[in-house]
Amino acid sequence: MLLQNFVGPNTIPLLLTLAGLILSIMEALAPGANFIVVGVALLAAGLVGLLVPVLATPFVLGLMVVAFGAAALYVYRDLGIYDSDGTSQTSDSTDLKGTMARVTERVTPTEGEVKLDDGGFNPYYSARSIDGEIAEGTRVMVVDPGGGNVVTVESVDADADEIDRELARERDRRAARERTDVDSEREREREGDPE
Repeated sequence: MLLQNFVGPNTIPLLLTLAGLILSIMEALAPGANFIVVGVALLAAGLVGLLVPVLATPFVLGLMVVAFGAAALYVYRDLGIYDSDGTSQTSDSTDLKGTMARVTERVTPTEGEVKLDDGGFNPYYSARSIDGEIAEGTRVMVVDPGGGNVVTVESVDADADEIDRELARERDRRAARERTDVDSEREREREGDPE
């Protein structure tokens, strides 16, 4: 008798909505894109089922969960949050060197903010200039990532070619890899010497 009070046309959409909310809250407490895709899919399908009761059949709701899940996964991969190979995510602060950005708040040697072109989920960083003031809206390049959320930038000449900047970034990456290789070789040599 008690079970009959809870069973009705809105039971499945309500359960989907609650499960989606719970998973979304769990994602907020333990971020990492572990539950968000499924949470969004369940929440969206449940809300559609509640708002449009004619679609609240188990088969249609199941199809909506799959469709909303695929859409959420696509969006999160597009933003670089749920990318399995990690190529679009910054692995450490040194990867920011040479990254292009636009000034969102006037940058001085002591304060400012920029938005990185390939900044991932939160592309806004506090910024400092090497010297002088850089106006809002100016294109800049990160010259020192700084190791935190404060980067040092310099204004980019309008005449500078994107190809030249990419070549400079690749030279910097190659030089960093070579330094790492040399350091690794020296370490192996030291381990091999019985001193």
